[in-house]
Amino acid sequence: MKEENKIIIVAEHDLAVLDYLSDQVCVFYGKPGVYGIVSHVHSVRTGINIYLDGFIPDENMRFRKEPIIFHVKPPLTGSSTNVPILNWSEMTKTYEGFTLRIEAGNAKSGEVIGILGPNGIGKTTFIKILAGIEKPDEGPPPTENILRVSYKPQYISTDYDGTVEDLLRAAAKEQFTSSWYQTEIINPLNLSPLFDRVVKELSGGELQKVAIAACLSRKADLYLLDEPSAYLDVEERLAMAKTIRRIVEDKNATAFVVEHDIVAMDFIADRLIIFAGEPGVHGMAKSPTNLLDGMNMFLKEINITFRRDPDTKRPRVNKEGSRVDEYQKRTGQYYYVKS
Repeated sequence: MKEENKIIIVAEHDLAVLDYLSDQVCVFYGKPGVYGIVSHVHSVRTGINIYLDGFIPDENMRFRKEPIIFHVKPPLTGSSTNVPILNWSEMTKTYEGFTLRIEAGNAKSGEVIGILGPNGIGKTTFIKILAGIEKPDEGPPPTENILRVSYKPQYISTDYDGTVEDLLRAAAKEQFTSSWYQTEIINPLNLSPLFDRVVKELSGGELQKVAIAACLSRKADLYLLDEPSAYLDVEERLAMAKTIRRIVEDKNATAFVVEHDIVAMDFIADRLIIFAGEPGVHGMAKSPTNLLDGMNMFLKEINITFRRDPDTKRPRVNKEGSRVDEYQKRTGQYYYVKS
């Protein structure tokens, strides 16, 4: 369409997609549901960095207290010397027309394991096996009678009749009134304005935040979150990622997160499970691997390379066929160039 001299305007919450598509960016800021302001036009790199920094220099306007900072390199897992709290053997799950094979692996306390792969490849099935909702056809169930599990499904039910406060009080129990709960879950996800709302009447994004909070509120050894960034805007996605990381570290628990947003995954994951195969026909869940190797494996499959922004350290998609793109593909460094 661009080659036909069309003007294309895109509203997008995925920073990687926005970065890849856009030539220029406007930043929207304000108070959701009350007012919004549109900034001047900026180049794509400058505009996204302004959004992450929370300050617009040419308008002398700060719209967020703190900047959003990314890892300079894949984080070193603090729990790398810990004894795994969960081990699973090779497993197989077969449905009519689809087979999922799962390699053996383990998960340690205090770490977040990200799950990446195309749709229809078995990611949700794997999460349901960990949750005990599905049973493998071959191999022992990995969490049966071993761990306390808290699960947020991909598709969230709205059949709860009470308010948001009722739901979260039931999930968090005595810790609902603690300052820790307010600081670590309620405030980062901005849930206080929703307390009096009926759960059935929430929008998609509001319901997603409440479901994430309810999942993280329960006492568990293993937190399973299937596509937690769906319906969330950029800031909410990164707040969600930081909240999951803090809860996992504070509780010395483990989380598995299915996610399609590469930038959010970079922000949250310590290790990755990469799914490959033919969607809707067969899938293979690889053993967990470190963030660098896992991202390289995944990005090579979809033939896209990333570099690091020198200011915010966020992952940036290289334009296809650019000098940097060709160099990284040639050297096999799809995630970003090793220093």
